[in-house]
Amino acid sequence: MEVNKIIFATGNEGKMKEIREIMHDISHKIKSLKEEGLEVHIEENGTTFEENAIIKAKTICEMTGEIVMADDSGLEVDYMDKQPGVYSARYLGEDTPYSIKNAAIIKNLENAKGDERSARFVCVIATAFPDGRILTSRGTIEGLIDYQERGENGFGYDPIFYVPEYSLTSAQLEPDVKNRISHRGKALRLMKEKLKNEGIDC
Repeated sequence: MEVNKIIFATGNEGKMKEIREIMHDISHKIKSLKEEGLEVHIEENGTTFEENAIIKAKTICEMTGEIVMADDSGLEVDYMDKQPGVYSARYLGEDTPYSIKNAAIIKNLENAKGDERSARFVCVIATAFPDGRILTSRGTIEGLIDYQERGENGFGYDPIFYVPEYSLTSAQLEPDVKNRISHRGKALRLMKEKLKNEGIDC
């Protein structure tokens, strides 16, 4: 199947940078909403990552008639009953700086020790086709909530997400390492395989 481009339904520049790095072998086809001149507010009213990713992908697909990928991702903190979860971007308010969000999570866990600080990043990718087909993939990475922000390489909750295997936070990992083990990297690579099975050369 000949594909000229795939639109990725995000306005998050940090996320788009990661997507381009992970999908570098087809990055010439991936266009952001900004590059397509699309300014769209999509109400993410789903109750799962899958539902929200599909809402975004379908909305832009129906607007443009192009193949559209979208992701919904977030941080699940077990001590907080898996919050903020699907509300990660809107936690404490959509315009609240992540430094404040991160400080609030650390404060919530001030009495949590060791494995009580367990958490995971979850990412679901949805791809919507003009003929109505939908593909989804999911990736996760397990870790712990750190006691303070550390690192400059990531964005969002990366500075407080500690990866025990590397003894570093997600924001301290080198980009190539992060992209290899991250929730988004896993979900995108799985989606690439699904797209290949659909006859799309990735």
